[in-house]
Amino acid sequence: MSLLDPDTIAFPDTSAALRDPNGLLAIGGDLTPEWLIAAYRRGIFPWFSDDQPILWWSPSPRCIVRPDTVRFSRSLRKVIRQGRYQLTFDQAFEQVLEGCAGPRAQESGTWITDEMHDAYLAMHHLGHAHSVEAWLDGKLVGGLYGLAMGRVFFGESMFHRATDASKVAFAGLVRQLASWGCELIDCQVSNPHLSSLGAIEVSREVFERLLNAGIAAPAFPSPWPAAPAPELLAQP
Repeated sequence: MSLLDPDTIAFPDTSAALRDPNGLLAIGGDLTPEWLIAAYRRGIFPWFSDDQPILWWSPSPRCIVRPDTVRFSRSLRKVIRQGRYQLTFDQAFEQVLEGCAGPRAQESGTWITDEMHDAYLAMHHLGHAHSVEAWLDGKLVGGLYGLAMGRVFFGESMFHRATDASKVAFAGLVRQLASWGCELIDCQVSNPHLSSLGAIEVSREVFERLLNAGIAAPAFPSPWPAAPAPELLAQP
């Protein structure tokens, strides 16, 4: 594990990441857009709490979604067809960020500190960070946000205030990205919720091979559309 100089953007090789805790690679540095872009291009992401310095991670195995092969459950497809939720892109980024930072059951505090909030909001203003919003009767009830580079999307966090809202938002994102030729959504670390949405685990070596190919590919369209195309949501 390395101590980073905030004045010099440089990360150690990801093979140096610790096994326990899984993936801890470095401490320090900064959260400017330049640092974040350099990190994500190598599959490294920050995660720390208020009482910690900046911690950088590259876990193995890595949790990913392949948009071109993922298949959603019958129950989720049914919810999507019902059209209960209206989806948008990049229409309420900061609200989504704040929703993801909110308190959750059986958890105290948040990893989206004020410093992280400001960092990802800056990335949004630069066109690197995007949000998906799920609306019900004009109210924001779920969503997610992450970063896009090349043909890779790096998912950061999601939230919901209504049943299945975040799942529908994720499904809309996956279908839009698949239509753009995205082959990799980075989900960082697996959990049951992500697994239910089609996420799988791969080794760091496989992840970095997919990452390098995706980063080198042409970027997604910019700006993103205000909403996913209706025909994408209507897919079986």
